[in-house]
Amino acid sequence: MRTQAKDLLSYPTYWAECYGIAPYLPMSRAEMDQLGWDSCDIILVTGDAYIDHPSFGMAVMGRLLESQGFRVGIISQPDWQNTDDFMQLGEPNLYFGVTAGNMDSLINRYTADLRFRSNDAYTPDGEPAKRPDRSVIVYSQRCKEAYKDTPIVIGGIEASLRRIAHYDYWSDKVRKSVLIDSAADILLFGNAERAIVELTHKISRGVKIEELGNIRGTAIIREHMPEDWTEIDSSRIDWPSMWPKEVAGNKNPYDYDHSPTTNESCATKNEAGKNKVDEVKEIKIIPMPLASKQKLDLEKTYIRLPSFEKVRNDSALYAHTSRILHLESNPHNARPLVQRHGSKDVLINLPPIPLTTEEMDAVFAFPYQRKPHPKYGDAKIPAYDMIRFSVNIMRGCFGGCTFCSITEHEGRIIQSRSQESVLKEIEDIRDKVPGFTGTISDLGGPTANMYHLNCKDDEIQANCRRLSCVYPSVCKNLKTDHSETTSLYRKARAIKGVKRVMVASGLRYDLAVKDPEYVKELVTHHVGGYLKIAPEHSEEGVLSKMMKPGMGSYDEFKQMFEKFSKEAGKKQYLIPYFIAAHPGSENEDMLNLAMWLKKNDFELDQVQTFYPSPMAMATAMYHSEKNPLKKVRYKSEKVFVPKELDQRRLQKAFLRYHDPKNWDVIRTALKAMNKSELIGDGENQLVPAPEYSRAANHHKTRSNTGRRKKPTRR
Repeated sequence: MRTQAKDLLSYPTYWAECYGIAPYLPMSRAEMDQLGWDSCDIILVTGDAYIDHPSFGMAVMGRLLESQGFRVGIISQPDWQNTDDFMQLGEPNLYFGVTAGNMDSLINRYTADLRFRSNDAYTPDGEPAKRPDRSVIVYSQRCKEAYKDTPIVIGGIEASLRRIAHYDYWSDKVRKSVLIDSAADILLFGNAERAIVELTHKISRGVKIEELGNIRGTAIIREHMPEDWTEIDSSRIDWPSMWPKEVAGNKNPYDYDHSPTTNESCATKNEAGKNKVDEVKEIKIIPMPLASKQKLDLEKTYIRLPSFEKVRNDSALYAHTSRILHLESNPHNARPLVQRHGSKDVLINLPPIPLTTEEMDAVFAFPYQRKPHPKYGDAKIPAYDMIRFSVNIMRGCFGGCTFCSITEHEGRIIQSRSQESVLKEIEDIRDKVPGFTGTISDLGGPTANMYHLNCKDDEIQANCRRLSCVYPSVCKNLKTDHSETTSLYRKARAIKGVKRVMVASGLRYDLAVKDPEYVKELVTHHVGGYLKIAPEHSEEGVLSKMMKPGMGSYDEFKQMFEKFSKEAGKKQYLIPYFIAAHPGSENEDMLNLAMWLKKNDFELDQVQTFYPSPMAMATAMYHSEKNPLKKVRYKSEKVFVPKELDQRRLQKAFLRYHDPKNWDVIRTALKAMNKSELIGDGENQLVPAPEYSRAANHHKTRSNTGRRKKPTRR
């Protein structure tokens, strides 16, 4: 089968295993000396502080490679102005592994309004500006300057979401694949355990990195594709509906053979001085509309995406490319993707095969110290403080929200740990983590309630190309029984020394309502007064662009939540999250949402403006004003996108209608929308009239009448 994979821990260990396990992966020559190392086999370069904990990517990759017998060093948050820090551990024997860290470096540094953030949660004491913009590119270039012949492997979320040509919000243009710009040798995307283990063992056996052309979960640069493969041409969106027969008789003119493009001249001189055509086997090319009618060898078939030059100049082709990329994300039926950048192809190999439960357990069982490296002393690292008492129970998300990057990075197939593995980690937290007082702060992951939920039928899953298992409705083939999660909650609460187990991860409430017993268990025992959920909007037109359920699901869950809270004798509240300025969101939509918030007595402290992150489908909407959830045509519907700063600020102001600082801009907008009747003190009016004293008294009175104020992260 195409989806069979070698067991992650079945490889023969490398000879350096004789050095044993490092207390912490070394960050200095002195630490290497203490371990008896003369060199590192792999050096990982990261934009984060090094925290030896399974929630941090470099710790996971480092400990995984260590388990394979390799000596792994870490260079954390190096000074990128020169090569000194990149040479502090010497030259690695095999390669540099480069990542920006747990967050995209640009999202880490800039707000949605492109303002500098005041702190960096992944840096000691939250100090900002400790990593460069586009860290993967900068770090890779410095590694190459330090040791020009050492291979460079890039990965992590920044590289993963930039594996093809992508819209870059910060420069407002389409950029090349980060593999091109970084001059790295290979890119690992998604959860990269399988890829990094296979790649490292092959390099250690002398295989050249340029020969590693077909490892799942990798992207590489090629001059051209192998000549015996079949190309499905998806480089255009409007195909001719009729083919003139005179072009090729009765044969479809697109069913033809085509020689690959190379940088070399196709003509050479023979001994007689005459031109002759190079003997190159031809690639068979099939246009995308006809591909479904062809019987193809999936092992030697790839899809040709529009080139970087085309998507840079044609936003409709960009949206089309985004659609194809997302449709080819199921590891059971995806096909490799190829995108031309100038004279070179970027080949995106098949997605990685998800880890089994046993493999997930093994990854989380490595000998992590569960603490920051001692070099940081007493410095506080906010990201660590947030997760040190939390447990990640699964990976992936089949929700497919268009504005979110979880699915693009981790995949739609849920990878879950066993209950035994999770419970063991809780015991380790109890016994080993300083400051534990008996509360597990979160038992979750990308979502709170997808643990062990997958398709009921392997064959159906292998053929599925749905972008979401829960939109527009929950798939009938999806397992919605939360009994594994409910059972885990009960066992976790029963562990000696554990007083409370909280669930702080985002809840997919449209899925939760399918299992009332789970909702009751959650509400009764695992909500600390507030539960965060994410309707994101109230208006169907916007929700359809987000791939989020309608407010009917929210109302159904709210009724359950209140019912079970009352039965438990608890006063508990839902914290709803909403997004302003999402593609498809008109001012009228935001006004309707603001009126819904007022009607339901919600006053949001913090709100989020849509942030166009690389590779997300909503980002393709933002850039192209097309909807890639449907087949893209030049005449497709135009999606309204609030791009101007004033538009975005107004939509954000609607979410905070109760803040006097926003009343002037909202009043101006209401008048422009011919909605002046919504200005006033009435119950069905949104903001008070302009008199300042009256506005101040109104706000004070309203606050004293029990109108509840709901804090959110946004």
